[in-house]
Amino acid sequence: MRQGARTAVTVTVLGVILVLGALWGWAALTEPFPGKADVPTCVDRHVAAGDKVYPDQVVVSVFNAGTREGLAGRTMQLLTDQGFAEGDSGNAPDGADVATAEVWTDDASNPAVRLVAARLGPDTLVVERKSAGAGVVVVVGDGFDKLVKGRQFARAREDSSICSPPTG
Repeated sequence: MRQGARTAVTVTVLGVILVLGALWGWAALTEPFPGKADVPTCVDRHVAAGDKVYPDQVVVSVFNAGTREGLAGRTMQLLTDQGFAEGDSGNAPDGADVATAEVWTDDASNPAVRLVAARLGPDTLVVERKSAGAGVVVVVGDGFDKLVKGRQFARAREDSSICSPPTG
């Protein structure tokens, strides 16, 4: 092959490689970024009878039924300082009449419910009532001041399901 023909073939091959590289680069550049994956606040975790449940395994939501502004947020901070995982917080539903603190649940014997209730104090009521919050739902009123030194864990009396933070 002549010198001029070989140069033409080389330049043509390099030109094709350049065009293909430019097309691939443009496609990569204009592709949308991957979307953020929604991570749930909590996931149901099976707890066998006799297992211990610790605060870091429990998601707690706190709602303010009183007139003190920021009460739910301060209570949530107290609970997270003691190792509980943060769920939802805000104002309680209209008509919620809570003097100090209540735990709203559909299973009063749940170990996560018993663990949270023990930290809220001996006057805490456990009320069978549905709520929209994630995990154990705490509703505080104007008479609630602080957490008490409660148990470090709760033992499941029977097979249960608790709402735990998702693991990475």
